[in-house]
Amino acid sequence: MERLQKVLAHAGVASRRQAEKMITSGHIRVNGAVVTELGTKVGVHDEISVDNVPISSEAPAYILLYKPRGVISTANDEKGRKTVVDLVEDVKQRVYPVGRLDYDTSGLLLLTNDGELANRLTHPKYEVEKTYVARVTGIPSNDAMRQLRRGITVDGEAYAPAKLKLLSTDHKKQTAIVQLTLHEGKNHEVKKMLAAVGCPVEKLKREQYGFLTLKGLQTGDARNLKPEEVKELRRLTGLS
Repeated sequence: MERLQKVLAHAGVASRRQAEKMITSGHIRVNGAVVTELGTKVGVHDEISVDNVPISSEAPAYILLYKPRGVISTANDEKGRKTVVDLVEDVKQRVYPVGRLDYDTSGLLLLTNDGELANRLTHPKYEVEKTYVARVTGIPSNDAMRQLRRGITVDGEAYAPAKLKLLSTDHKKQTAIVQLTLHEGKNHEVKKMLAAVGCPVEKLKREQYGFLTLKGLQTGDARNLKPEEVKELRRLTGLS
């Protein structure tokens, strides 16, 4: 017997956290009855459905997407806005994003139906690095760069040290291009860190996730991960 939210995650319905929300909001039925208790356990012979659609075991899918700005990093949106799943409509499996990028942030996003791998990739314990390039208002001082490299506290929340490079500056426009590499994955992490040192983000892009890059892709493009890439992701998260 396993917890219902874990079974839903492994079946590719949603991440475990999203699955918990689906349970408590009454979207899940077990053997025909609505279940809202997070402690519910199910076995292999239990029939589980999401909004009256039975879940089924699917072949694993691993997709790398170049997310455009103006697209929601979720499987569905109550406001009817375009989601990252809409960009991979030709994928037969029910996939969902690994973590998220803000609505106005572009760049590399993974989608999968492998709940166990997704959970590990987003857990700070495994320290999978993500590299971002930001255009900021203002030019970071040497002191600001040191603060970010040491780690910074914003509104009482501590952020781990970042690897940081100042790629270019425009003194006339008073803007700069900064590259940051992080592994925590907290909400709005890059924006909060840069704003805290007086350099609010104007534009943000995630260029790398672990060893994966956007090479060969244009905005809105997607590709399946190669078997060796999936194997390396599993190795990075202790699943090899």
